[in-house]
Amino acid sequence: MLRYHTVPVTAFQQNCSIVWCDETMAAAIIDPGGEVDRLRGECERLGVQLQAVWLTHAHIDHAGAAGQLAREDKLPIIGPHPGDQFWIDGLPQQSRMFGFPPAEAFLPSRWLADGDTVTLGHCTLAVRHCPGHTPGHVVFHSAEAQRCFVGDVLFAGSVGRTDFPGGDFDTLVASITQRLWPMGDETVFIPGHGPESSFGEERRSNPYVTDPRSAR
Repeated sequence: MLRYHTVPVTAFQQNCSIVWCDETMAAAIIDPGGEVDRLRGECERLGVQLQAVWLTHAHIDHAGAAGQLAREDKLPIIGPHPGDQFWIDGLPQQSRMFGFPPAEAFLPSRWLADGDTVTLGHCTLAVRHCPGHTPGHVVFHSAEAQRCFVGDVLFAGSVGRTDFPGGDFDTLVASITQRLWPMGDETVFIPGHGPESSFGEERRSNPYVTDPRSAR
């Protein structure tokens, strides 16, 4: 079964998640925005074997430490979708703009597309391409664990910003309603910032994407 531990990192308090297979202890880090030594320490404390970096998208608070972690620990970077290449290329500039430690641009070991899968030990997660916040944003869904790691697509009571280059509100809403909602109301999602929630709760109460049929 998939297990996970969420570690807020950087001044943006971005929810970096360490995910692992509880049978093999094979692990990945989703969205290492920063604080590499702290993340390594958490992996050691959990007793997991880090095998990959997975990225939902390439904004600095999610991908700022990906290049360093991959280079120093010899890890593959998996994701995001190629639509975020320009954000990856701009990571050094993003780090200067937002006052982050210097960030490295990189070429992912593997780009992701809608319908792909990623694996950890005996756990398989489905990849859905969910543009709108960024063009290349993806999410990672474990049907078995009823969990989805959604980056900045959806938050408890809100949705991701769409005023950055490549963002589009209508596209974001379509990603949420057409690709997240079918995962089921009981699915709990881990957002890029803030507390967890469920898709059912957001369908009922989130003012940006409320489904009138679920609000009755």
